[in-house]
Amino acid sequence: MTLVLSIEEQRELLDMASVFEALEILYREEAVGRAVTRPRSDVLVPNENGAYGLKSMDGVVPAFNVGVVRINSDVITWPTVRGAKRRVKVPAAPGDRWVGLILLFSMSTGEPLAIMPDGYVQRMRVGGTSGLGVKYLARQDAGVLGILGSGWQAGAQVLAACEARDVERVVVYSPNRENLLRFIQEIGREVKADVLAADSPEAVLGESDVVLCATNALQPIFDGSLLRPGQHLGCIKPCELDKTAYGRVDRLIIHSPDSTPNHVVMDEARVEQLAGDKGWSSDAGGVDWISTPTLSQLITGAAKGRGSDEEVTCFANNMGLGIQFAAVGAKLLELARDRGAGTELPTEWFTQNVHP
Repeated sequence: MTLVLSIEEQRELLDMASVFEALEILYREEAVGRAVTRPRSDVLVPNENGAYGLKSMDGVVPAFNVGVVRINSDVITWPTVRGAKRRVKVPAAPGDRWVGLILLFSMSTGEPLAIMPDGYVQRMRVGGTSGLGVKYLARQDAGVLGILGSGWQAGAQVLAACEARDVERVVVYSPNRENLLRFIQEIGREVKADVLAADSPEAVLGESDVVLCATNALQPIFDGSLLRPGQHLGCIKPCELDKTAYGRVDRLIIHSPDSTPNHVVMDEARVEQLAGDKGWSSDAGGVDWISTPTLSQLITGAAKGRGSDEEVTCFANNMGLGIQFAAVGAKLLELARDRGAGTELPTEWFTQNVHP
């Protein structure tokens, strides 16, 4: 049988501790070449709202005995918000919903093991990866977390940092005050730390031991000169940080040596994240992605971590990997089977008796 898991069921099953467990196994496997992934691929064509994007990522992790494909079918816009370009996915599907799927396959038989919407796993794997950056790079006594952003991804950054360190206070800034206040109420119910609103990025940088960025911005979101000795910095897109921030960092760790997805763009499409110095076109402070140490190297000790309490460290979560969905998806499937969650469908619906 093939298991279908809803977002609601996923949220009941999967917590950040489980994500850490799955990802740490994954990165140790990746470090020795026992996890294989392909670069993310984005196909973009114009439509009446902005652009249509078909995105895919995949990977195989023998330690979990699974292969995975993650697919997104997106309607994308690039509005200007308070003078800055942002990338916004529109919930254009019936019922004001987004479309993204994870397909999990057995390495042994090739059969589909599970099908699920990708939004919750996506959030948790990004947050969990940033959280491992905190675990291996932040000062041990880091007790104040700063968050720049108040959207879906920002919440997972808080959960992950609180899993990695004994966070006493979370300070959050977002230019959207309504979203900020909602976010503080919601995430404040999920963590033990006090969660407070800040009036500016300067306020966040001024009192935080760990600063994590989680926005849909296509350009830097704070002045890198605000960084202080001993801080740990994280971003979920390289363009969130300016050249000054990259220059200020003493120890930089990245997620992947791939600097951009494989973009296939119709000539008529105007794609803002590929325009000028925005999004993927940003030079990210001139980072040499090929030679910069990765998270898997850091976790296995092949790359050095923090050298002193005064160093400024940074984990740039620069590119997502399909194998993250294999690891977290396999963990989620294990939890679902243990607890009898999900809806089973006949595997024969998704297999065939003719040679493909």
